[in-house]
Amino acid sequence: MISLMLSGGLVLWTIIAVGMAATWIFFIRYFDLRRAHVVYADFMAGVENLIEKGNDREAIAICEETMVPVAKVVAAALRRRGDSSDSVREAAEIAARGEIRRFSRRLSVLQTVAQISPLLGLFGTVVGFAKALAAVGGKTLATRLDLVPLMAPALACAAAGLLVAVSVHVMHALLRARLEHLTADLDAATSDIIGRFGGAGK
Repeated sequence: MISLMLSGGLVLWTIIAVGMAATWIFFIRYFDLRRAHVVYADFMAGVENLIEKGNDREAIAICEETMVPVAKVVAAALRRRGDSSDSVREAAEIAARGEIRRFSRRLSVLQTVAQISPLLGLFGTVVGFAKALAAVGGKTLATRLDLVPLMAPALACAAAGLLVAVSVHVMHALLRARLEHLTADLDAATSDIIGRFGGAGK
């Protein structure tokens, strides 16, 4: 396997490199999305307890220190508490969209890697076949033993490209599913927050 990788050339190593980069991005975003979860009812109970005691600033400070998206949305709404419903809604929705954008960063990189990996593999295969044909071109009769060692690196490029594409596509799908779940949670939380902290009128 090592010798096959070493003989695969620059294209094979490029496929491996982009696959490793995509895997690194996946794990960073995956654990970020896992840490983004919070038990909303318990969190809001603590915030409202502070508000009932008149500790609005402390409630906002706790929201800012809590590194989860819902807390950022609650903090944005609390800063506009007492303003019109439209003002509170706008602040909460802007904060929610900002959090979604933050967690969406670099997902497009995974999509790009999944798309270009098979093309890189195909390119490596074509280059490998061209090298193999050039190597045996001067021989009157090329045997199977002549061709197999030359063709193996070319086929390795194709296999690596497909493997990376499939793996990264699965990674991207998993992150998209978690992001959609987070989006749904933020939408529900935003509606609830507006109802709790929105002003009495427009």
